Amino acid sequence: MEKTIFEQMGCTYEQQGDYLIPCFTLLSEKENKPVSLWGQRHRHYLKQNHRVLYMNLLTSGKLNSYLADINEQAEGMFIRLINQMAERESVTKRLKSDNQMKWVVQMNNIQSRATEIVNHNIIYN
Repeated sequence: MEKTIFEQMGCTYEQQGDYLIPCFTLLSEKENKPVSLWGQRHRHYLKQNHRVLYMNLLTSGKLNSYLADINEQAEGMFIRLINQMAERESVTKRLKSDNQMKWVVQMNNIQSRATEIVNHNIIYN
């Protein structure tokens, strides 16, 4: 018996009673990388402002890996920015032990600025 196109592509069938049912798997199940805050923000941005790109990524099964890459880039940039700004502004562990409230205020300020930069350069771009 000649193989079907489905079988030639490496796919298989499963016997269910008298019927042969094709075994399908969703592409997104194969690539289940975690997507956190940055990736979710970018997904929302794509869904609202770039629907065609969003739908193309979604239907091709590449959305999750794309968002995971964006998430990784944004997280790396965020951490680098916080470290650089804290060093430049002398926000150290010593300041944390001497004056905790001042340290918290300065770190919150640094995190807000770093978040704005990441949002502008990666997430909403």
